Amino acid sequence: MKKNLFLITILLLLQCCKSPEKNGSLTIQTVNGEIEPDALGVALIHEHVLVDFIGADSTGFHRWDKEEVVSFLIPYIKEIQDRGVKTIMECTPSYLGKDPELLRLLSEKTGMQILTNVGYYGAISGKYLPEHAYQESAEQLSKRWIREAQYGIADSGIKPGFIKISVNEGSVLSGLDAKLVKAAGLTHLETGLLIVSHTGTWQTARAQMDILQSLNVPLENFVWVHAQNEKDFENYLRANKEGVWISLDGVVWDLKGHLDRLVFMKEQVGLDRVLISHDAGWYEPGLEEQKNFKGYTSIFDELIPLLYENGFTKKDLDLLLIENPKRAFSIGRQ
Repeated sequence: MKKNLFLITILLLLQCCKSPEKNGSLTIQTVNGEIEPDALGVALIHEHVLVDFIGADSTGFHRWDKEEVVSFLIPYIKEIQDRGVKTIMECTPSYLGKDPELLRLLSEKTGMQILTNVGYYGAISGKYLPEHAYQESAEQLSKRWIREAQYGIADSGIKPGFIKISVNEGSVLSGLDAKLVKAAGLTHLETGLLIVSHTGTWQTARAQMDILQSLNVPLENFVWVHAQNEKDFENYLRANKEGVWISLDGVVWDLKGHLDRLVFMKEQVGLDRVLISHDAGWYEPGLEEQKNFKGYTSIFDELIPLLYENGFTKKDLDLLLIENPKRAFSIGRQ
């Protein structure tokens, strides 16, 4: 009897020690709390609500009125809800206009599920980096980001659903950019959050991947953002073999370029590691008129009809807009 009890205890302990992913216990973190991955629905994985280009030393919530911004955005959100969209991943990082409470208010007023992020934007020569990003080590930065992932961003209580960083293009990263990538890797290892990095060309993606691999971060947890900027399509084959997510996320800016790349992906690479979005929105504080604001409908009104003409099926589109986002942004429950 004692032997049987001992064996049962060991089996229970082994079951508890399995990773959440292996147990199938996955979640997606929105600004209004956790949802089941199957509740994600059609998702736009790279969009913006508000972006403040004034710089890290001057930005802040005092620069905009939350209610005013939300009122402006509601019609644009309703447009894509009418097209079946249930979730937006809002990719504006800290010190560039990220406002988790504004996003929660927008979500509450529209019913749109929204994810926000943790991390810093290193591109544009560090214009959007806080002073402490220069002074602190990757380990110190990651502790900040891990704390926000565990307890909420600033004092909002709102937790991020992914990590968003940005680096300057090049085959060799600057010390500062390398530090941001390392901080993101360390944060991922502690939290399980997906690393979404504003990148551009393959050589810049490769430089980041090398750092992540040195930390033993599996590359399926890395999103090569703005991969549409890569001119050599053969590099998409290389990225796919490495297991990274290839994000073609500027549809609103270049319809034909995205169509060409998606056709190549379907025929030569496969669509199982591909994400698509608009990189649209961009409400800018301080402007009397938001003439530069772009809506989020181009995929549905322009791209999808062209994809159907080029042999894509509903199954392909569901993979790009539902299944791949669900796989990419799901995290194990802690």
